[in-house]
Amino acid sequence: MRVLGLTKYGTQAASTRQRFVQYQPHLNRNGVELEIRSLLGNCYIERLAQGEKQSRAAVGLAYIERVKDLFAARKFDVVWIQYEAFPYLPGTVERALGLTGVPIVYDIDDAIFHQYDQHTSPLVRKILGQKLVPLLREASACLCGNAYLHAYASEHCPNSMIVPTVVDSDVFVPAEFATPKAKHGSAPVVGWIGSPSTWSYVEPLLSTILPVLARHGAILQVVGAGPRARGIAGVVCKDWAEAREVADIQEMDIGIMPLPDDLWAKGKCGYKLIQYMACGLPTIASPVGVNNQIVAHGEDGLLATSPEEWIAALDMLIGDATLRRAMGRKGRDKVVSQYSLASQQDTVLNALRSAANSRSSSRRPA
Repeated sequence: MRVLGLTKYGTQAASTRQRFVQYQPHLNRNGVELEIRSLLGNCYIERLAQGEKQSRAAVGLAYIERVKDLFAARKFDVVWIQYEAFPYLPGTVERALGLTGVPIVYDIDDAIFHQYDQHTSPLVRKILGQKLVPLLREASACLCGNAYLHAYASEHCPNSMIVPTVVDSDVFVPAEFATPKAKHGSAPVVGWIGSPSTWSYVEPLLSTILPVLARHGAILQVVGAGPRARGIAGVVCKDWAEAREVADIQEMDIGIMPLPDDLWAKGKCGYKLIQYMACGLPTIASPVGVNNQIVAHGEDGLLATSPEEWIAALDMLIGDATLRRAMGRKGRDKVVSQYSLASQQDTVLNALRSAANSRSSSRRPA
């Protein structure tokens, strides 16, 4: 069985690694060959991380290559598409995939429909606002990162299911399972990991967070925030690198995930929280969307909305190492049982097999 995976970004994007690449070994062991072709490769991601302008010519060529991918789809048993095949283009070309007779499985871990139906341009809303609706109606299945995304997809694709974004819990482990973590002296470390786009969720809280950390002699370590995070007093800024990702998280004592309460944030899948918890960290998060399901307030982490709640949560966890360890253990157990690769890999395998079987069934004589 051959599956063509059409991802939006290259392997430096967490969504590509966690929702496609990490499933390859399990799929291969079970007779499924997954070939991944990205629309926007790692060079695009690197320029994005450094705040550099993208080459329009390179993006145009990427779209041409994606058209070639559609012609190649006939050679596969299933096409597994991340989000959509052609961002910001009408779905006419993408719907041509249906003419190949190859079953399509969509994978959605962000509220990408809101980049169209909530766009500031009336023209974009008119042309693309309902773009995903016919695509989902023709899909064999849709894998959704959380309940909010599932509610949207299931209206149009009955065979939609929740597959949370997960980590390999044999790789993302607490520091005591690995080598001793390189601490910044004895200073407690409050940590955040993400991308330049999601760093904007942290910036409004800095005036609240940093004075609390200074009072405790703690620091804020951020990974992957990009140029805007550099040079801020009290902030240790690191570039993201896959080889250091787990070690960078293991250096932290507390993981944070602030979010605004808006429609786009409701589509987030809490990947940061899952990374932190897998590494045995207690978390502080905004009670938005899936964060409410991932964090059990007072058990494996804390939920905070107002500045006062963030201050209280930071004071509580920074000042109590025993509490941090207890919450971290519970969070780790939750990830292993619900948000680990092992807990979800058969669901993905079976969804792809079912899609392939639907094609075989349609070919059988009545």
